[in-house]
Amino acid sequence: MKLPVIIVNFKATKGAVGHDAVGLAKKLARVAKQTRASVALAVQATDLLAVVEAVDIPVLVQHVDPVDYGAFTGHTPPALVKSLGAAGTLLNHSEHRLSAVALKAAIIKAQQAGLWVCACAKNPSDAVAVARLRPNAVAIEPPELIGGKISVSVAHPSVLTKTTSRIRSIPVLCGAGVHTTDDVRIARKLGTKGILVASGVTLAKNPAKALRDLIKGL
Repeated sequence: MKLPVIIVNFKATKGAVGHDAVGLAKKLARVAKQTRASVALAVQATDLLAVVEAVDIPVLVQHVDPVDYGAFTGHTPPALVKSLGAAGTLLNHSEHRLSAVALKAAIIKAQQAGLWVCACAKNPSDAVAVARLRPNAVAIEPPELIGGKISVSVAHPSVLTKTTSRIRSIPVLCGAGVHTTDDVRIARKLGTKGILVASGVTLAKNPAKALRDLIKGL
């Protein structure tokens, strides 16, 4: 994954999943191409193949399970999503938290399949613990700010500095409440290597413009 990066998480947001996922993905991929910025999309497993076939930027699946092919009804095998074109996966989001044991197993299995792994953390100490599991990146996201209009880089800049000062070998991304150019610019000055954003783009009146504004902050 080229850094700095903006990862846009589609979540299960109406207008960003199902029949709408490809249309939104195309709009965002067009902005990435025009600006030459590193942009990746994190989509539902059900939308992965359609989005991968529609765009030429990295596509992450929002979760994988530490399983291989076989009798695993309802699970998402890393090797399967890799074969469908996924570049990576997003793990341990506040909306899909994993135990340390489960997260470690998922990271190992995903990386064995060739997936780039971004693992989320809720605070600096959690980020340090997650980093010890050796994902490819750690996204710091205080749960109370997710989906809001105040970025962690503005509300609690010390959360970022405490994280980036303690994690040196793995890129740290900034999430939660990011929605302006200044949010991104401040996060970058505080040592992060990009952002993880969802509603700031997917719920914007003009998602392409919202992404373009965020890219200016890189």
